[in-house]
Amino acid sequence: MHQLGPRIKALREEAKLNKAALARRVGVSDVTISYWESGAIKQIGHERLVALARALECPLSRLLEGDSSGRAAPLYLRRHPPAPWHDRHAGRIDLPFELVPDLEWDGDCFLVTPAPDEPFDYLAPGDLVAMAPTEIFRRPGLYLIQQEGEHRVRHVSQAEDGALRFVASGADAPTGYTPDTLLLGKLLARWQPDTL
Repeated sequence: MHQLGPRIKALREEAKLNKAALARRVGVSDVTISYWESGAIKQIGHERLVALARALECPLSRLLEGDSSGRAAPLYLRRHPPAPWHDRHAGRIDLPFELVPDLEWDGDCFLVTPAPDEPFDYLAPGDLVAMAPTEIFRRPGLYLIQQEGEHRVRHVSQAEDGALRFVASGADAPTGYTPDTLLLGKLLARWQPDTL
């Protein structure tokens, strides 16, 4: 996996910008640009990444993943099965450490977004989500589940007795596990569009 810092520098040079010019466009100091490029600052917030991609006039995916020809496009998350990564053409992504430094995940990961006119709890239209397929509860958080034949996003946690609890957005109380409930994937990171 390529590091983000050298990619920022290469894209800046490709755009024929010096550090000061890029810094003005992004709204940071040129020292911050130097730190990003050198890797001294490893965590860059989503809003800054979006501003950086715009300033470099490149898609966010190119900034995050580079120019690999096998670059994965976001997959549509739909209400009905199958899960988006079951498509044989679905491309995996390498999730840059800089985006989620506290993440401990070593499996496959896919970039997904809700399909048009298919709402999901906890996700808004245009959100991008790094999602890892899993049928195993690993820790509390947002999961893609299948229940009553539909895909849903729920906050999943575990009670003291070991039972899984599922909470819909805005729900007053969790619901319990039912025989038709399947864990499909863990949401690892979410990026929401923001107008700058």
